[in-house]
Amino acid sequence: MACQAISGIAKDLNKMSAKSAIKTVVAETPDDHSKGEHQLFQLVALLTGSKNALKGVGFFLGGVLLTSVGFNAAVVAMAAGLALALLLTLVLPAEIGRMKQKPAFSALFSKSKGINVLSLARFFLFGARDVWFVVALPVFLQAALGWQFWEVGGFMGLWVIGYGLVQAAAPALRRAWGQSAPPGPGAVQLWAAVLTANPAGMAATLWRHGAQPGLVVVVGLAAFGVVFAMNSSIHSYMILAYTEAEDVSLNVGFYYMANAAGRLLGTVLSGAVFLWGGLVSCLWISCLLVALAWLTSTTLPALPRTQLNCS
Repeated sequence: MACQAISGIAKDLNKMSAKSAIKTVVAETPDDHSKGEHQLFQLVALLTGSKNALKGVGFFLGGVLLTSVGFNAAVVAMAAGLALALLLTLVLPAEIGRMKQKPAFSALFSKSKGINVLSLARFFLFGARDVWFVVALPVFLQAALGWQFWEVGGFMGLWVIGYGLVQAAAPALRRAWGQSAPPGPGAVQLWAAVLTANPAGMAATLWRHGAQPGLVVVVGLAAFGVVFAMNSSIHSYMILAYTEAEDVSLNVGFYYMANAAGRLLGTVLSGAVFLWGGLVSCLWISCLLVALAWLTSTTLPALPRTQLNCS
């Protein structure tokens, strides 16, 4: 558990650093601000989506390693992969994303309304996912539907891969739907509103006597993944759009602190609510948390500079 905790901290620091570096690089390259924002959205979506797709691949690799070589050798293989990643990071410029002066502790908390509101919306959004996805769903699939462990792991791994692919494709999907401008507050509100209907529809369907729970969960989770991926991808872009390059590490770190707090809330509620009322109750709580994310997003301020007219 201690190693898992340290790994989680390292993962979030790595994720924060990677997204902060994108903001720094993009802010320095194009002369055209609008072009720079398009590039920023594309790169953030690609980074976030590929990261989650590889996380899904990790589900399968973990299962293969456990089955073929056992736990100890699997951990050694992961350590070797991380060592290779460490070597690759050594070629990055040493000054990338480094602040000119050490900030005071009070500076760790954002003073920007846009970042504070978006972070609160992120808190509710990821709580809404994990309240039924982390504990309740795998237990339900195994205990209520009789799925084998490899079926549960494989299904969730495929879901995470698909979720990551949709995240990476978010800019292209928006262009296909006629949305050429980078997303703004309106897009956050729209996708949160659409997502609210998903767990509510699943809960209502499962509550009805005679519904096929396996079909409802598989189809509902697929739809939830697509809409949630669009939400998450737009959030990841918006946090960088609201912040200046100089403060990007602080603001992105604050944002991911809210993300982690939401996941903690969702994980604790997932087990507690599932014991109390089953998967249907978890889905209703998810609906409530997404609705709170939507309500919070209605107070988002306009993006700075040329983004004022973006949807």
